[in-house]
Amino acid sequence: MAQLLKTTFLPSSLPRASTICSPSIHISTHRSRTTQVEAKIREIFMPALSSTMTEGKIVSWVKSEGDKLSKGESVVVVESDKADMDVETFYDGYLAAIMVEEGGVAAVGSAIALLAETEEEIAEARSKASSSSSSAAQPASTSSSAPEPSQTEKIAEPAGPAISKAAAIVGSAVHPASEGGKRVVASPYAKKLAKELKVELERVVGSGPMGRIVAKDVEAAAAAADAAASLAPKVGTTVNPPSGIELGTVVPFTTMQGAVSRNMVESLAVPTFRVGYTITTDALDALYKKIKSKGVTMTALLAKATALALVKHPVINSSCRDGKSFTYNSSINIAVAVAMDGGLLTPVLQDADKVDIYSLSRKWKELVDKARAKQLQPHEYNTGTFTLSNLGMYGVDRFDAILPLEL
Repeated sequence: MAQLLKTTFLPSSLPRASTICSPSIHISTHRSRTTQVEAKIREIFMPALSSTMTEGKIVSWVKSEGDKLSKGESVVVVESDKADMDVETFYDGYLAAIMVEEGGVAAVGSAIALLAETEEEIAEARSKASSSSSSAAQPASTSSSAPEPSQTEKIAEPAGPAISKAAAIVGSAVHPASEGGKRVVASPYAKKLAKELKVELERVVGSGPMGRIVAKDVEAAAAAADAAASLAPKVGTTVNPPSGIELGTVVPFTTMQGAVSRNMVESLAVPTFRVGYTITTDALDALYKKIKSKGVTMTALLAKATALALVKHPVINSSCRDGKSFTYNSSINIAVAVAMDGGLLTPVLQDADKVDIYSLSRKWKELVDKARAKQLQPHEYNTGTFTLSNLGMYGVDRFDAILPLEL
């Protein structure tokens, strides 16, 4: 009786993060207890490159259909929810058929290509890939898309009523104090102020006795005129969206954005509460000024300070994974959130309590560069025990971070 065996994906020793393709083997067992391996056409599966990965995107195929492959050779680059990683073949053979093209997305464990053992079996493998694609395409149905919203929204339209209101304050009807527009009744200080602020008293409505113009009327008129002048140029002007964004289109998540979205939703199921208070950081600021010239960043300094605090409070560095027990982590690994184009990663400063601040800063720069190049190794982003998120460089006073579920 035939059965299907699948081997696991193993990381390689290449400079880039990589893993090994796991094809399946078809084994035929006879009554005479002899085992004959008929592994002629094997499937290359989408590997699980991280604990949270559910699907992967094909960044590029290193090899083309028909190319001869050797065991351990890179075949394809896959974008996981954390990094781009090389995937290698575990067998010798020929890349017979590519089932998921570059830019395509496939679920973890699904076939992305077929590997033929000999050149003679390439045609058979391609036929098998074509039939698989046809059967997968049959149940797919096209859904009608919703009508696109109008791209010509009048963004500057709300400015109109504001200007009208301002103009109403300045350009009112003739008031009693002006005697039909021939004489203006105003206090001496109001006249002096109007001259300084370049306000026409004939257009100001007085709030004093018998409509007399006082200083506050002039000040209000000047402020209204300034507001009208600042808003007037904006009426009718077109506000263009940032470059690279086409209004009215629907853009699917990248693999990383999909992972961030799932983690954000799942984090809502975790009971959380937040407390906070303001602290004085004079000593920290003084230390930063002293060592900043030596390449130390504030992020590295905060990570070091956090790690030293966790040494004194190991409960804060613990985790609860099963809802029944605490795990007191033996290492203090500070994960720091890094925003990148289209997502977010948390590179980890391992043993931050033991590493000196200068080495920690150098390591942090290295991790950020690798993160933005999407070349982090799994242990460089999934081994954190405590997460630090810093938005101070954007002038943020305080914010609520999202609980990372991997810790």
